[in-house]
Amino acid sequence: MNDKQQQGSIEDIPEALRDSPVSPTSSSLNPKLLMVGVSGLIIIILGTLGIMRLVSSPSQTNPNTVAVEPTPSPSPTPEMVENILGHLPYEEADPDQLKAVTNDGRIKLRKKAADSFLKMQRDARANGIILTPISGFRTVEQQEYLFFEIKRQRNQDTRKRAEVSAPPKYSEHHTGYAIDIGDGQVPATNLTENFEQTPAFRWLENNAAKYSFELSFPRNNPQGISYEPWHWRYVGDADSLKTFYEAQQLQNKSSSEENIVN
Repeated sequence: MNDKQQQGSIEDIPEALRDSPVSPTSSSLNPKLLMVGVSGLIIIILGTLGIMRLVSSPSQTNPNTVAVEPTPSPSPTPEMVENILGHLPYEEADPDQLKAVTNDGRIKLRKKAADSFLKMQRDARANGIILTPISGFRTVEQQEYLFFEIKRQRNQDTRKRAEVSAPPKYSEHHTGYAIDIGDGQVPATNLTENFEQTPAFRWLENNAAKYSFELSFPRNNPQGISYEPWHWRYVGDADSLKTFYEAQQLQNKSSSEENIVN
């Protein structure tokens, strides 16, 4: 076919089809062109991967790129111990774990605490001292009355009331390990600071530790509770120690770390 015939044949093809590329047959492919095409395809693929890497990992050399830093994991915070006006939370003892320390059964303690108190009471009486139990285990409902109703009757400020009585759920009496003690020979001093002037208090100061009892709220106690010479607690087994000392240690740790931050 000469040039004129070939040109005529091309002009006979509709324009839409003429602009569309014609797929060459394998026989018409030039090996050199094939290599160039493959190389170009590899370059395009590598270039695409590079762009994707730039998008996912911003380059440090590009001043216009804003690097997104991962959010750091929060540091573990110390376990905080809840308290209200200095009083620590305590769970209410199971009634089945209680034992009476009075003949009428009105005042009860946990069994080990009760046995230890009764022995202490007998030994004190042998020395002419009468240790009178005034209050032992209390339910949350009983503490509710002692705190809110007495506060209302006396028209007391809440903070002032908390200095002499724990809010419900925050009394050592809930545990069954705490007991208020009076002097049977000087009952007028019951539940007052004057109890410290009685023979019963002096005997307790010298002997209570032998029976695993300690004063809960001495003068200038770290909880800020008013001095209560009549309020004693049993710390003679693992559960009672954990009940009182673990909570205090965590509270002291939390207070120390709070002071450092402030």
